[in-house]
Amino acid sequence: MAKMTLKAPFTDSENIKNVKAGDQVLLSGTIYTARDAAHKRMVEQIERGEELPIDLHNQVIYYVGPTPAKRGAVIGSAGPTTSSRMDTYTPTLLKHGLKGMIGKGHRSETVVQAIKENNAVYLAAIGGSGALLSQAIQSNELVAYEDLGTEAIRKLTIKNLPCIVINDTEGRDWYKLAQANFKK
Repeated sequence: MAKMTLKAPFTDSENIKNVKAGDQVLLSGTIYTARDAAHKRMVEQIERGEELPIDLHNQVIYYVGPTPAKRGAVIGSAGPTTSSRMDTYTPTLLKHGLKGMIGKGHRSETVVQAIKENNAVYLAAIGGSGALLSQAIQSNELVAYEDLGTEAIRKLTIKNLPCIVINDTEGRDWYKLAQANFKK
């Protein structure tokens, strides 16, 4: 288990090929937010042959519906959403260039296989720590689907967002590895 920094978007795919399940990562750069309603809408647009509101190529999506910002703050609490809610849509978005996801909890075997096939990674942020995680967010811009409220797509600039690699480009799953090590 290593500690490292990563820069988003993942323009150099070698960066994410070097991370392994269980690695601790400080992520900086530009990422997007989207939850299940935005995922559904993006997949529907893909199926209709429409252009997406963001270019997914090499991007990272944080599964978060941030709370409204308090006066003078960039964003409100920004803790991760349960990732399995996006599993139906994730393989399609990965095929369209998505390289990273941040959320919490397990992913389906279909998604883990799609992560491997598309040389992507799934990172977990610590659930229940949204107020702390929001401190890593330096800017917040609404970019699409305003009608979805907190589930709208936002562009975030982040610095040192703490994450753990759960699923790496080789298909390893940190949850399964950790459970197996515990049982030894």
